[in-house]
Amino acid sequence: MSGAGTKGVPRAQREAQILDVAAAEIARVGYAGLSLGVVATRAGVSKPLVYAYFDTKDGLYVACVQRAAAALGDSIDEAISGPATLQMAEHTLAAIFTALEPRPHDWKVLFDRSHPADGAAAQAAQGARRRIAEQAGQGVGRVLDGRGLTDPEDLSAVTAVWMGTVTALVDWWLHHPDESAPAMIARSRRLLAIFG
Repeated sequence: MSGAGTKGVPRAQREAQILDVAAAEIARVGYAGLSLGVVATRAGVSKPLVYAYFDTKDGLYVACVQRAAAALGDSIDEAISGPATLQMAEHTLAAIFTALEPRPHDWKVLFDRSHPADGAAAQAAQGARRRIAEQAGQGVGRVLDGRGLTDPEDLSAVTAVWMGTVTALVDWWLHHPDESAPAMIARSRRLLAIFG
């Protein structure tokens, strides 16, 4: 990233560069292995600049989690606001792949478990994962209600199946980086049709 961190680069652009590098590092080594020095070097900025923008390792991690959670969570909200049909699953997967396409490693940022058990980093990550789980439960609940299924244990079981399915598809995608978001959306549609 030649020229990153030089004078004249707007702060928002520099922050985005640093967050892009940090998110890729978190996806690779988790919170536990995150080094502000490595992030600074890979972003082409000084380590003091990273500290000036984010204060601490936790601050950088929280900023990565919040950015990923906003992009993914807002897309899911929109997808599950439509009609409560099985097509909602297609729309949700399309929203997830589209939101992740610019930064696929954001998924690993959100589901990294190497952060401390408490503190700001834990709160940010747990809050992001809780939002996604609540969205899954809301979407599944609406579909089940539409079919007259109101047993809370059914809701719990199907939500777990749905979360596992989404995680498996995203993980498969991350291991096949040549697959575009539109290709994954089409693949998901074909696979969901098996169960339709």
